[in-house]
Amino acid sequence: NDIRKNPTFRAQFHEMCAKVGVDPLASNKGVWAELLGIGDFYYELGVQIVDICMATRSHNGGLINLQELCSLLAQKRKTAREAVSEDDCLRAISKLKVLGSGFEVISIGKRKLVRSVPTELNKDHNEILEVAQGQGYVTVEQVQKALSWSSGRATDALETLLKEGLAMIDDGHRDGKRRYWFPCVAPISVAVDLMA
Repeated sequence: NDIRKNPTFRAQFHEMCAKVGVDPLASNKGVWAELLGIGDFYYELGVQIVDICMATRSHNGGLINLQELCSLLAQKRKTAREAVSEDDCLRAISKLKVLGSGFEVISIGKRKLVRSVPTELNKDHNEILEVAQGQGYVTVEQVQKALSWSSGRATDALETLLKEGLAMIDDGHRDGKRRYWFPCVAPISVAVDLMA
């Protein structure tokens, strides 16, 4: 039963299966899933991931940092009996794609984000999220400077992200400049403070 308890062993098992052309998750009724109980593991993990994504959607607009998701998942599971790795989360999310509800992992710069809404991010949106990674927020001026954009283009893209629920506005800064916060790329400590 090491496969359910040990994320490293689970990853090695999947790697071995891939080398011989076997997908142990292809069917919950499959020999591997039945023998090892991993079909149930990823099904359960998928349900918990959906729960977390739904619970945090009003805060992050349906875009959550993979590390934050794994951290919330660990809190939800509260037992080392079945430790969960990022690899486990990625496998469970890949199985959620069959729901057709927009669940997928996207890369923005060095970060992996889990999207749980069927919103398509265009190149401009991705570039803004990449600029926001450092502080968790951007101003129109920062976007203009970092990406050599006009004020109109920056404002347009930021307002779209705001309308989609991926950004939050902070008009209370002492310098008077509007900040667009992105919980999905804010450092986790900042994101936790925002949720409090």
